[in-house]
Amino acid sequence: MALLLSLFSIGIALSMDTFSLSLSIGTLGISSKKIWQISSLVGIMHFIMPLLGLMIGKYILKILIINPKYLVSIILFFIALLMIKDVISKKEEVVKLNLLGILMFSLSVSFDSFTTGIGLPALTDNFFLASVVFASCSFTFTFLGLVMGRYSKLRLGKIATIFGIILLFIVATSYLFS
Repeated sequence: MALLLSLFSIGIALSMDTFSLSLSIGTLGISSKKIWQISSLVGIMHFIMPLLGLMIGKYILKILIINPKYLVSIILFFIALLMIKDVISKKEEVVKLNLLGILMFSLSVSFDSFTTGIGLPALTDNFFLASVVFASCSFTFTFLGLVMGRYSKLRLGKIATIFGIILLFIVATSYLFS
């Protein structure tokens, strides 16, 4: 139960950037078909990227002599700091909604899942479950962001990012002291 809660917490935190950006993209009045396409591809990328990070991470961990528990904390802190930089810079992302644009969007919001995959062995041995949870969270938050953005012009993106930052700090700190 604790593992599942940790995985969902990380999955939610990893999904906050895609939620924030999806709110913006949703305000463009995109079709329901595009909402499903974008959400599905983001979910697929959040499934694949941690597994790629895990495979490459094995080689990195052989070179670096560090406890994976500390590596996870460092990576999560780093992701949170990048999210803080994005909030402070107030830079708006422009995404073209053709297939290439959807692919680039999906890749860009999935790099944090790649880095999380490097430290995945410190969390669980069930890598498939972790990837499924990350994919489910990212699909759901992308879908919700697109739909909410489509029907609302509210500025929830910044609040979602701040929530994601707080969640990352909590999870990263909990691994440092566990």
